[in-house]
Amino acid sequence: MARTVWDSSVGKKTVMAVSGLIMLLYLVVHMIGNLKIFFGAGEFNHYAHWLRTIGEPFMHYEWTLWLIRVVLVVAVVAHAVSAYQLSRRDIRARPSKYVHKKPRATYATRTMRWGGIILGLFIVWHILDLTTGTVHSGGFQPGHPYQNVVDTFSTWYGDVIYIVAMLALGLHVRHGFWSAAQTLGAGSRSRDRALKAVANVLALLLTAGFIAVPVGVMTGVVS
Repeated sequence: MARTVWDSSVGKKTVMAVSGLIMLLYLVVHMIGNLKIFFGAGEFNHYAHWLRTIGEPFMHYEWTLWLIRVVLVVAVVAHAVSAYQLSRRDIRARPSKYVHKKPRATYATRTMRWGGIILGLFIVWHILDLTTGTVHSGGFQPGHPYQNVVDTFSTWYGDVIYIVAMLALGLHVRHGFWSAAQTLGAGSRSRDRALKAVANVLALLLTAGFIAVPVGVMTGVVS
C-alpha cells in the first residue's frame, strides 16, 4: 500500500508537502532563535546551550537535538527525492513541441528547482561552517556560537553566500507553502487569496529575519 502511494504523483506531492511544512516549522523556530544574537553574546550562547539540554533529565544531553536533526534529515531527503522524481516524470511526459505556448509561470515557480539546489548546497556549507567548523573562517571556537557567527559574517563571501541562500529560501517558501496547501486540500477559490497572502508574509518575514543577522554584523550592531 505504502509503495503504491509513493509511486503515484499524488503520493510524491504529498510527501513534498508534508516534509516541506516540517522544514518550514523548523525555519520559523530557527529564525526566532537566531534573532537572540541581537541581545548579546550571553543570551545567544545560553540559547545555543539550552538547545542541547532540551528534555533533561528525561532525555540525555543532546538527545533531543539529535532527534530533531534526524527528523530534519529525513524531511530534506524525502523532499529532495520526491522533487527530483516528479521533475523527471514531468520531463518524460512532456511532448517535444507545444502547439500553444504555456502561460508564463511566476518567477518563484521557474526558479524552484535551482532554488532547491542552492539551498541544498547552502545547508552543507552552513553545517561545515557553524556546526563542525571545517570551513570556518578564522579560529572556530566550539561552545562559542556568538563569536563563530560574527566571524562568518565578518567576511564578504560569508555574507554573500548567506544572503543569496536566504533570498532563494524566500522564493522557495513563497511558492512552496501555497503549493503544499493545494496538495493537502486546504486550497479553494475562497481561500486561495488568503493562502497566497500568508505565503508572501511568511517568505518576507523569514527572509528578513535571517538576513538581519549578517546585516547586523556588517553594520556593527552585532560585534
